[in-house]
Amino acid sequence: MERLLAAGVKALHLDVMDGIFVPNISYGMPIVAAFRKLTDLPLDVHLMIEKPQDYIRQFHEAGADVMTIHAEAVDDVASILREIKSLGAGAGVAINPDTPLETIVDALPEADLALMMSVNAGFGGQKFNPVALDKIREVRRLAPDLLIEIDGGVNLDTIGRCTEAGADLLVVGSAIFGKPDYVTAVRELNSAAAAAS
Repeated sequence: MERLLAAGVKALHLDVMDGIFVPNISYGMPIVAAFRKLTDLPLDVHLMIEKPQDYIRQFHEAGADVMTIHAEAVDDVASILREIKSLGAGAGVAINPDTPLETIVDALPEADLALMMSVNAGFGGQKFNPVALDKIREVRRLAPDLLIEIDGGVNLDTIGRCTEAGADLLVVGSAIFGKPDYVTAVRELNSAAAAAS
């Protein structure tokens, strides 16, 4: 955590996976609560789980500032976004690369952010899928004030295209954690993002 803070990271994106919606399993509320005790940085909790509506209260109580649900995992995206917001948290909606943007268009007015996955949810280290860039551009056109986040394969080679397309929030994993010097990695990523925007 100290290395991330020293590097100037502005928020933490925590992937929660249940082994059902995605095949991998990660952590739940106790880890979110542990991060909350370690930092005041915003905790952006990405719920890659079935029935996220059954758990949003617990994740909020654990310290999530923003909770993002997958449109593919629920029947009524807008109502769950409203429920998240009623708790005082930011509400996000995510879609995988193969999911049509039309799936979430009606829910965008209820969202604080839209997360475009540039890889299939649940696995790190995948190759960046540029279809996410077209989705970012279209969301920016439909909802100019909405925060747009991109997750998956964001690195020095792709980050400029992400910001140029209109992404506000950039989820970076291995391009930071796979480097020995987090400060240099974050500085280089920030420079590449700024140069393209």
